[in-house]
Parts: sequence; C-alpha cells; structure tokens
Amino acid sequence: MDLLNNQPRDAVSDVLHSLSVRSVIYCLSELREPWGFGVEGAQVAKFHLVLSGSCWLELDGYDPASIAAGELVLLPHGDPHTVRDQPGSPVQGLDRILDGHPLSVDGRLAYGGSGAMTKLLCGGFSLAEPLPDPVRALLPRLMRFDVAASGLAAWLEPVLTLVQREAGSAEPGAQAIFAKVADVFVAQALRRYLNGSQEAGLLTPAPLLDPAIRRATEVMHSQPAHRWTIAELAKEAGMSRTAFCTRFSALVGEPPVRYLARVRLSMAAGHLATTSASIHQIARLAGYDSDASLSKAFKREFGITPGRYRTRTLTTRPPDPA
Repeated sequence: MDLLNNQPRDAVSDVLHSLSVRSVIYCLSELREPWGFGVEGAQVAKFHLVLSGSCWLELDGYDPASIAAGELVLLPHGDPHTVRDQPGSPVQGLDRILDGHPLSVDGRLAYGGSGAMTKLLCGGFSLAEPLPDPVRALLPRLMRFDVAASGLAAWLEPVLTLVQREAGSAEPGAQAIFAKVADVFVAQALRRYLNGSQEAGLLTPAPLLDPAIRRATEVMHSQPAHRWTIAELAKEAGMSRTAFCTRFSALVGEPPVRYLARVRLSMAAGHLATTSASIHQIARLAGYDSDASLSKAFKREFGITPGRYRTRTLTTRPPDPA
C-alpha cells in the first residue's frame, strides 16, 4: 500500500481523488412499453446504465438520444431530463411514479405497460466536496459513453455481467453491490473524458477569483460551439475589449482566443475518447466549420490527428484495478 501511495499522481488522478465519487443507486428499473419518466434537476449528478432493451433520453439543448443496451449516460450537472421507450410516449414525473409504484425490498421498480422490457440501472453520484469550478466547467451537461468505442469495455463488460447477475437474483444486499460497482464505472468514465482536458492543460489552473473573467471562461465552456467574438466576451465580462483582453491574459496566462481554442479541443478529445461520433459531428459540437479545420487545430495542439488520438485511446489498456 505504501508503494501505491508513493507513486506520483497525474492531474486526472488528483481530480478523481478530490472528487471522492460516492454513488447512490436510486433503483433497478424494469420498464415495459409504453413507459416514460421525467427527472427533476438537482445538485446530485445522475447516470443511467441500460442493462437490456433500449430507450430515448431527452435533454433541453440536445437532440433526443437513442441509448442501447450496454451504454452509459452521465449527467454531471444534474439537469432535468426525460427517459422513455420511444419519442412521444407519455411521461410522468419519477417522484409521482415512485409514489404509485413503491420500490420492492431489493430496490426494484416495475412500471409501464405490457410490451417489451427495458432494464435500467438508474442512480446518482454525490461528491464528498463540491466539484471545483474549473473541473465542473470541463464536463458537458450530457456525457454518453459507447462502451466499445470508448475503450471502456475492459471495465464495463465485467461490471455489466455482475450487475446483470445481481439484477436477475433476489439475493439481499443488491443495492449495496450496485452502489460499489457504480463507483468504479463512474470514476473510469470521468477519467476517460478528462484525459483530453489534461493534455490540453485545462486541469491544473487555480480557480479564477476575478468574477468578470470567470464569467467569460464559463460561457466559453458552456457554449464552445458559439462563434464568440472578443466584443461578445468583453460584454459578458462587463468590460471594454481592450481592458478585457489585458486582464484576461494577465489572469489566465494567454489571450481569450487561445483559451477558447483549448476548451474546444479538450471537448473534441473527450468525445473522441468516449463516443463513436464521426469527426464531422465532433467538429460541429466543438465549434469548427469542417473536419479539416478541426484536424488542423487538433494536430497543432496534441501532435496527432483526431483519428490517431481515437485509435491511441482504444489501444491504451487501463491498468487492472487493485
């Protein structure tokens, strides 16, 4: 144990260590078509792991997402959202559903009609300490993980096997097992996404104490695809263009345009590492006009093309958990 504690830690390890992920499982849901539930917004981050079947997740500002068996979705900011069997199916608030369909002793929810079944492991993860603002800003509102595409299969396939075994049994203690297993896949999923942020140099800065400059960085992170101009960013900060550029460079260590580029490329790297989205789709999400413009900027920042970065991520085997 001393040898492990004496190993030098990288920025991603420091972040995960400080997060102290503690998962709280809401329920194992057995849902038969038609079905749909709405989840209210809360400070607790949320996740949905599809064990069998499929579903659609809807979140304001995003296109409806079709989620298949074996896929994991995280909502790090706890945004309100809906999950249902098909677009258009009626939706009830989850609290109302739970009032009318209490969980079984082992934490299972049975709900819906008489059609095909989808099994979801739904829950949330709380943190021992509040998420640091610089790290919180790096995480998008919706994180979708394609197990095969993200290289998470080495971690999630054994987890899925264990969860499915527990889901199929009535042995006491299932919720405690689910919670411990969820800690593993949530931490590993965050790790995959944040590796790009570390390489872009965005994990180590100290929190910005200047509220005006912090506001400007927050809007860059929350809307990276927006075609920000210096005038718009200065307006967000409530400053003149000249004063804004001078203060931003002094506090952040680089001009706002350069910082915005690193935010966009960090997001692109996160999507490359965790999804099967095309380079074209990722370019659009990250605010680039074309595949070529993203590829040129990405290679300048990371030293390799987006395709090579994705391949490297897939072939980098995570260490065995100790």
